Amino acid sequence: MGAIRGRTRGRTRVHVVSDVHGNTEALARAGEGADALICLGDLVLFLDYADHSRGIFPELFGEENADRIVALRTARRFDEARAFGRELWAGLDREAMITAAVRKQYAEMFAAFPTPTYATYGNVDIPPLWPEFARPGTTVLDGERVEIGGLVFGFVGGGLPTPMRTPYEVPEEEYAAKVEALGEVDVLCSHIPPEVPELCYDTVARRFERGSTALLAAIRRTRPRYALFGHVHQPLARRMRIGATECVNVGHFAATGRPWALEW
Repeated sequence: MGAIRGRTRGRTRVHVVSDVHGNTEALARAGEGADALICLGDLVLFLDYADHSRGIFPELFGEENADRIVALRTARRFDEARAFGRELWAGLDREAMITAAVRKQYAEMFAAFPTPTYATYGNVDIPPLWPEFARPGTTVLDGERVEIGGLVFGFVGGGLPTPMRTPYEVPEEEYAAKVEALGEVDVLCSHIPPEVPELCYDTVARRFERGSTALLAAIRRTRPRYALFGHVHQPLARRMRIGATECVNVGHFAATGRPWALEW
């Protein structure tokens, strides 16, 4: 278990971000004034639902096709969206093209991480690529713990299965095993929220995103000081208490460019 010490008089400050989605410029500033940066995943920008000209998909297929696939997904016509996607990819090496585009984004974003950074994967990330870009000073954790300034932080990466079929969706049993492996921690860090309706509902997309019952059970059982997460970009509730635990959505960093600060 690694550790860092606070800068002055025993105080420690960390900045926490999630859902970076290609905002490299803000990411490069996110650690300013903090002893460490924590990133809870979703570095990749495949398609920006607010600006259909941004991301891997429109770079490959154009904004008009991005408009169409967003409309289908927003209407929850997932089978039609997948069929449309198959038409676009026909005759192309999908895996090679996406991997090349993701590598380009990762090279920029990992270079922007300050030292030290503690990071875990989001549901749209591709974990096998991370070792290529994680430099000394960036610690990647998934189902693992680290000590920062005397507190124990536990990390759980990825999401759960959805009709969107994003790259790092983990079977429920595997996800629960990662949560269980953490044991008792002071700060529980995950990409997705615990399964609580107010924390899982996206008010702009007007749908419930997947939360984790395993995270919720761990919060009730082990009572961490904080549970930090992202994934839901415009949540109905950005924070709430579950027993002794303060649950905080640390924000859609791609849109806000502002980290959430924790000091003790």
